[in-house]
Amino acid sequence: MSKRSAVPPPVTAVLDASSRWLPARMGEVEERLRVEIRDHGEQLGEDAASTLAAGGKRLRPMLVLLCGGEAGGESAVRAATAIELVHMATLVHDDVLDQAPLRRGHPTVAATSGRARAIATGDLLLSRAFALLARAGDARSVALLAEAAVSLARGELAQRQDAFDTGISEARYLDRCRLKTATLFECAVTLGRDDEELRRFGARVGLAFQLLDDVLDVTGPPERTGKARGTDLLDGTVTLPLILAAERDPGLLTIDLQGLDPEGAEQVCERIAATGALETVRARALDLVAEGKRKLAAVGFDGEGRRLLELVADGMVQRYS
Repeated sequence: MSKRSAVPPPVTAVLDASSRWLPARMGEVEERLRVEIRDHGEQLGEDAASTLAAGGKRLRPMLVLLCGGEAGGESAVRAATAIELVHMATLVHDDVLDQAPLRRGHPTVAATSGRARAIATGDLLLSRAFALLARAGDARSVALLAEAAVSLARGELAQRQDAFDTGISEARYLDRCRLKTATLFECAVTLGRDDEELRRFGARVGLAFQLLDDVLDVTGPPERTGKARGTDLLDGTVTLPLILAAERDPGLLTIDLQGLDPEGAEQVCERIAATGALETVRARALDLVAEGKRKLAAVGFDGEGRRLLELVADGMVQRYS
């Protein structure tokens, strides 16, 4: 029986609809994650374990496995584990930069153990990802994941540079999202199978994921998101909902984001929602998912493989709708 405690919907729906090999492989990934973070000292081990225990959707490793197919075997499990370790590392580092108290409804490592230990924990997770691939001599996967990690860093740097700037363009925002989010989805599918149309599927679904996540930050509620409503506003992160809302309510451009408190952030969220911008962003995300699913037609997957990838994309939309 696979260990699925850290795998919430929509991933569980895909597992339930799949052949037995996929739940078994996801269970192997979960076990490998536990193995990779063990035996690195009491403090780092405790903080890494708490990050893993907080769970997650495990979308990226699932995409690796689905694109690799049943024949992917050990190499696909290894790559799936590595990409999740990188993803976990970026979340820990993001929480340091954002001084975030909560992640997925749980206290962050930065909040419980301090900035220095959180940075070290993220570094540990990154190192374990590349060590796992290097031990197996998997140069292709190392190169793909390293390229993605550079894009993640560039995206984070761009977000820091744009902090509290309500005048950034939609094009700038989308470029940031491609670097910071879509890149890792694109990497996941390519780790599983090198195909240009599949890569485009990953990029579009990843971008939709970020757009919908930004909608959810505005709508909340905290018990659903695991963080305070308007956290992006409080962090100074300007997202598409605010960019589009400001075109309809120009007064939003004059808001001093640096002066916002949680109550003020909630009020700004209400103003954004009142413009109808959230519905526009959702519609764009749905279009991206539909476009991504059309890319699968050219890949030549078998019936189950394509059906499950479409289910991942659909489940993502349902999760954030």
